[in-house]
Amino acid sequence: MTRVADKTMRTNVRAAVRTERPSAQNRLLASLPRNEYERLLDSLEPVQLSYGEVLNQPGEEMQHVYFPNDCLVSLLTVVEGHQALEVGLVGREGMVGSCVALGVVRSSVRALVQGSGTALRMKSTRFVRELQRTPALQRAVLQFTDSLMGQVTRTAACNRFHVIEARLARWLLMTRERLPSAQFRLTQEFLADMLGVRRVGVTSAAGALQRRKLIHYRRGVITILDQRGLEAACCSCYAHVQLAELDAAG
Repeated sequence: MTRVADKTMRTNVRAAVRTERPSAQNRLLASLPRNEYERLLDSLEPVQLSYGEVLNQPGEEMQHVYFPNDCLVSLLTVVEGHQALEVGLVGREGMVGSCVALGVVRSSVRALVQGSGTALRMKSTRFVRELQRTPALQRAVLQFTDSLMGQVTRTAACNRFHVIEARLARWLLMTRERLPSAQFRLTQEFLADMLGVRRVGVTSAAGALQRRKLIHYRRGVITILDQRGLEAACCSCYAHVQLAELDAAG
């Protein structure tokens, strides 16, 4: 092949790559203008996240920020070094580590992978630089951060005022709309931490929802059988935290 032909071929390949925008499963990234999203790709690393994996611990410096594709991350506040309570839930609608955009370098929560899947991650130092040069990214991150804060405050009120069964229904719906399947792995111990109750409370609440044929729960696996029925069973908080822009069907 001649040098001219080789150069022409490489030019054509680069042009083809530019015209085909890589699919963005993460909704925050998908909201960016094409040119800005494509510029970020070089600094985004695909990673596989596993159930139970800890991304950040309270007080630790956040080395990376994460943009979930089809995984789910629970944000937990830790009391007295061991007891944990969920205060937020992040899936494909947003990111883990959005507080970095506010100048915060250390995590205030434990970020725990609740649903296995994939994500894109970026070094926090690079993320800060990209925020400064990408207004659309800055707007999207700040809007998500505001939404997450709303979820945190609503969750706090819900944990204080609503019964366990209604809270469990809300939590299952929030989990469902962030995952591609109506079936997911959840142990009683994990659910107890999420809701801030004893395991016996989880057993009772899950049993009540199962008797109403809204869910099926066996050996740490929950399947949502009747989403509309579950919506009727949950508290009013779900209407305030529901992700209307996501298609719950996946």
